[in-house]
Amino acid sequence: MSADFIYRLVGLIVFGIAGVFIGTWYGRLAEQDPNFWAQVFGLVGILFGLVLTPWITIRPIRAFRALLARISIRSLVAGLLGLILSLVIAGLLAFPLSLLPEPFSQILPILVALLLSYFGVAVFISRQNEIFSVFSFLPKGIGSSIMKEGSDTSILVDTSVIIDGRITDIAATGFLNGSLLIPRFVLNELQHVADSSDKLRRQRGRRGLETVSKLKENKRLPVRISDIDAEDIREVDEKLVVLARQLKVPILTNDFNLNRVAELQGVTILNINDLANAVKVVVLPGEELIIRVIQEGREANQGVGYLEDGTMVVVQDGSRYVGKEIETSVTKVLQTAAGKMIFAKPEKNSRKKSKPKSSKRKGKARK
Repeated sequence: MSADFIYRLVGLIVFGIAGVFIGTWYGRLAEQDPNFWAQVFGLVGILFGLVLTPWITIRPIRAFRALLARISIRSLVAGLLGLILSLVIAGLLAFPLSLLPEPFSQILPILVALLLSYFGVAVFISRQNEIFSVFSFLPKGIGSSIMKEGSDTSILVDTSVIIDGRITDIAATGFLNGSLLIPRFVLNELQHVADSSDKLRRQRGRRGLETVSKLKENKRLPVRISDIDAEDIREVDEKLVVLARQLKVPILTNDFNLNRVAELQGVTILNINDLANAVKVVVLPGEELIIRVIQEGREANQGVGYLEDGTMVVVQDGSRYVGKEIETSVTKVLQTAAGKMIFAKPEKNSRKKSKPKSSKRKGKARK
C-alpha cells in the first residue's frame, strides 16, 4: 500500500467530516435543511480530500526532501549560520523599532526580521568559500571535513559508461576529480538488464554490476550511491539531464543521443569515447610504423593491422604480408565519425625481408 493511497484515505475522512460540520453550520445559518447541506459539503470534502490531499501533504514534503538532498552540507551549514546571525541582529533591532508609533512599531520588527533573514542566508551561501576558510585552523576532524565537502565535485554516471567498463581504468589513473555519483535508478536499470532473458543483454548487465563493485573498491575516486530522483520522469536519460541541471554537475556517458540532448540543454558532458579519440597516437604522413598485418582489407591487395590503442591501419599492397610484422610508411590519416583511420604502404626493405622463399610466390610477388 503506497503512501499516497494512505494519505488520500486520511484526507478523505478528515475533509469529509469537516464538510459535514461546515454544511450543518451553513444550513442553520441560512435557515435551511442542515442535513441536506451537510451531505453536500460532506461529499465536496470527500472529493477534495481524495484528490488534493497528496498535493498539500506528501508532495511538498517530498519536494522539500529532494531540495535538501541536492544541497551540500557546506551550503546548509552556511545558510544556517547566516539565518542565526540575521535573527540575532533582528532581535537587537526589535526593541528600538517597537518604540516607534503605531502601526510601524508592529510591522517593522517583523519586516526587518524577514529581510535580514533572507539577506543573511543569501550572503552566507554566496560567500561560503571565504567564510569556511576560517575552519583551516581547526583540527583535521572538524575543519577538513567541511572544506572537503565544499571542494568535492560530483559526476553523474550513466548506465552506458558502467556497462562499457573502461571507467575503472580511468578512475585508477586519477584523471577524474571529485566523486562519482550513481543514482539508484541507474542501478535499477542495470539490474533490469542483468535479469534480461536475452543472453547478450544479461552479460552486459552483469558486467555493469561488476564494474560498480570494482569502482567501490577504488580508493582514489570515491563512489556514492544516491537515492536522488527526478519526480514524474520515467526515462533514465531524461532523469540524468534534469538532475545534472539541478545539481550543476557533469554527466559521464558514452551514449550519443544523451550527449546531444544534454548539450542542447546546457549540461556538461564527459564522453569516454571522445577521451579515447583524444589520447590516440598522433601520426603524420611520412612517419614509419611497425605493423603486424592480421587480415586482408576490403579492397584488393589491402592488408589491415591495428596500433596498440586500437587505431586501424590499412596497408596498401599488404595482403601478401598477412601474419607478418612489417615496416610501413604513413601516406594519409583520415578522421571519420567512427574514429581515426591510418593508410600506409610497406617500406622497400620490408619487402626484401619478408619475401617468400618459394619461386612461385616470388613470381606472384614480381607481378
